[in-house]
Amino acid sequence: MRVLRSTFLPIQIVLLCWWAAFYPGLFSRDSVLYLSHTLAGPWISDHSVLYDSVLWLSMRLTGDLGAVTLLQTTATALTLTFLARALIALGAPPRWTNAMAILLAFLPPLGAFSVALWKDVPFTICAVAIAGVCARVAADRDLTNGRLAALSALFTLLGLFRANGFLVVAIAVAALLLVVPLLRVRLALLGTAAAAIPLLLSNLIFPLIGISAPSKTYVYHTAFGDIAVAFHERPDLFDNSDRAMLATIAPLKRWDKGGTCHTINPLIWRGDFSWPQADAHATELLDLWKRLLVQEPGLVVDTRLCRGAIAWQLWADDEETGGDTYRFSRRPNADSYIGEDQVPDYRGREVFTLRPLNEGLHTLAGTWLDVTLNKAVDWMLWRGALWSYLSYLALALAAWSLRNRYVLGVGAIVLGQQLAILANISAQDFRYMATPIFVGVMLLPLLASSFKRRS
Repeated sequence: MRVLRSTFLPIQIVLLCWWAAFYPGLFSRDSVLYLSHTLAGPWISDHSVLYDSVLWLSMRLTGDLGAVTLLQTTATALTLTFLARALIALGAPPRWTNAMAILLAFLPPLGAFSVALWKDVPFTICAVAIAGVCARVAADRDLTNGRLAALSALFTLLGLFRANGFLVVAIAVAALLLVVPLLRVRLALLGTAAAAIPLLLSNLIFPLIGISAPSKTYVYHTAFGDIAVAFHERPDLFDNSDRAMLATIAPLKRWDKGGTCHTINPLIWRGDFSWPQADAHATELLDLWKRLLVQEPGLVVDTRLCRGAIAWQLWADDEETGGDTYRFSRRPNADSYIGEDQVPDYRGREVFTLRPLNEGLHTLAGTWLDVTLNKAVDWMLWRGALWSYLSYLALALAAWSLRNRYVLGVGAIVLGQQLAILANISAQDFRYMATPIFVGVMLLPLLASSFKRRS
């Protein structure tokens, strides 16, 4: 009970203020699509089928979506409390660790994020919980069957909440296998199963129950973005047949303008880019991408490094197209954000309208968001790269000072998310690096105590 009063309850109260300020939740075009899949159809597994189902259930039971964001605030508060207690068991100072968890709730990257109708929110909650389980393993220097089961469930949920979650799982499990000497075979098997289950569901089970697979363009859009960058920077690599094929999908001017390495948005999310044509020519596009990879591997790798800059680069490239850090939409309703007739209409779509429960809190939260969107603090509050590096430093120093190699396992999920995003991401959106931000901030007291211990 003392833990609930000192940590969970203060975090929950702060997050409830965010919930009241932005009721029923912050949203984007993707949020509207989540619900349109289930209410208007067709249901496509390009987004999280699990999260789509949660929104559908909330609509059926309550007629609104506030229950989803309320649940997210509670899950966030519980997960932060769990991580704080695990880090305290590992040797982090209790007072400062609890204070850091409460402070995080006040900061928009966590507070506003927890009330956003994004599949990334439950994904991040699960990822932070994985860090907490690994911290408990490190504290006791023991990977029990119970903790192994918890990791398996959480890893599986990562894949169910994000399509690229299996990449995060594969990297994180590989990192854990290097650090934790216990139950390695079971860990490897459960990790493999956790990575495979979402893929099996998408390819075998969902089609049988009427949920269609994502379009080829959705699956391979980052490769198409690589082609656009190559066309912009090295047009000599494309012969007449290549150009003719590209022109059937979008004007060559679009391929040139869309050739910014930071984001694929100026290519595929423009009216002159035909998704049906891109789907029809997907095999040819992939063959072209493979040829570019063989001919000019450095160009493709540099493009991926540029697009994945949110994972490793401290500073945003504000002067470059798509180089700034994407954050939240605060438009008042769905149509003002996505435009009319951009997604199938359905009864109840008006739930995607901001209806603050308290205007004072709404004004205060909006002002606080505006203040923290300042470019001077962007690298610290929104990027994630800094916190990844600080996480590795904190864990390395703690492992050294405690003579405990298990401590390094706490960083497995941070490494998994950082490398997965570096390899394959579409834009510079902070939510892709939310986990390193939250885990990194929570590790600051451990970092300070490790420095003190060594001195």
